[in-house]
Amino acid sequence: QVQLVESGGGLVQAGGSLRLSCAASRSIFSINAMGWYRQGPGKQRELVAGITSDGRTNYVDSVKGRFTISRDNTNNTVYLQMNSLKPEDTGVYYCKAYERMFGDSWGQGTQVTVSS
Repeated sequence: QVQLVESGGGLVQAGGSLRLSCAASRSIFSINAMGWYRQGPGKQRELVAGITSDGRTNYVDSVKGRFTISRDNTNNTVYLQMNSLKPEDTGVYYCKAYERMFGDSWGQGTQVTVSS
């Protein structure tokens, strides 16, 4: 499996921006899919954005037009650019990698707090 380390979380005012990074312990070139999930207070973990090995992306409706997921295979990193943040975006953001051979690998998460 691959080890994942998230960074970039923090406290931001509504309307602000953050960029999350997910650094992998090895090459992500062949990883089938990677994604960002979040778990808000009292809520279940949900998929926010995903990206496949060939660059296809998908987003939950609530973040479309505001968040952008990207992957840098050279630096083994996946990013989540978050703009126009809202208080409801608050939560712990987790990075996940899916590989057919190894299944899912999760990072430890990074806290994002959006104040109104």
